[in-house]
Amino acid sequence: MAAPRPERVSVLLPTYNERDNLPLVVWLLERTFSDSGIDFEIIIIDDGSPDGTQEVAQQLEKIYGSDKIVMLFLFPSGTAYIHGMKFATGNFIVIMDADLSHHPKFIPEFIRKQKEGNFDIVSGTRYKGNGGVYGWDLKRKLISRGANFLTQVLLRPGASDLTGSFRLYRKEVLQKLMEKCVSKGYVFQMEMIVRARQMGFTIGEVPISFVDRVYGESKLGGNEIVSFLKGLLTLFATT
Repeated sequence: MAAPRPERVSVLLPTYNERDNLPLVVWLLERTFSDSGIDFEIIIIDDGSPDGTQEVAQQLEKIYGSDKIVMLFLFPSGTAYIHGMKFATGNFIVIMDADLSHHPKFIPEFIRKQKEGNFDIVSGTRYKGNGGVYGWDLKRKLISRGANFLTQVLLRPGASDLTGSFRLYRKEVLQKLMEKCVSKGYVFQMEMIVRARQMGFTIGEVPISFVDRVYGESKLGGNEIVSFLKGLLTLFATT
């Protein structure tokens, strides 16, 4: 009988104009994993940032070593997650934002939760327990709450935060979900959970604090809201 693979976590970190945030989020990740004794790698997938993000990532690769930091350029033929997953060597994959809205300190809690229930996915939730959102104005909070409420009513997904993107996946589960998911943007995160339930995968949740980005601008605008509503209705009609 083959010995079980040592546990390793691959963090997929898509970036676009994150020059200021990237060094800090990488430092926080390295410290969190080292303090917890968890083997890790960070895969930075840059989408052609014009602000020098790629140069910063390459410097970080030199500082921490290419076994811990992998710098990729996103090709036009696919999403950052699909591209990053091809290079991931971990048996668990963490997806998170690079803008410091997701604190790496929650990752060890995700891993504990996964072990506790042998879950296929562990999702960070802003809407359960002591989870919350900090730094958003009332309009942004209402949009997020409203989107989540609509999703719960129409799709009944059995998870409390459908639009968040801070999650831990078994690698093979993420691969299967990526083959099924067709959405882009904000709808993608929602579809991942809905498809996971549909395919019988188990989902655990960990309350997280979401903090609005310090540097750079949010990409949420009118077009994204319209796309979200269209995607929600498509999922309602097809699941």
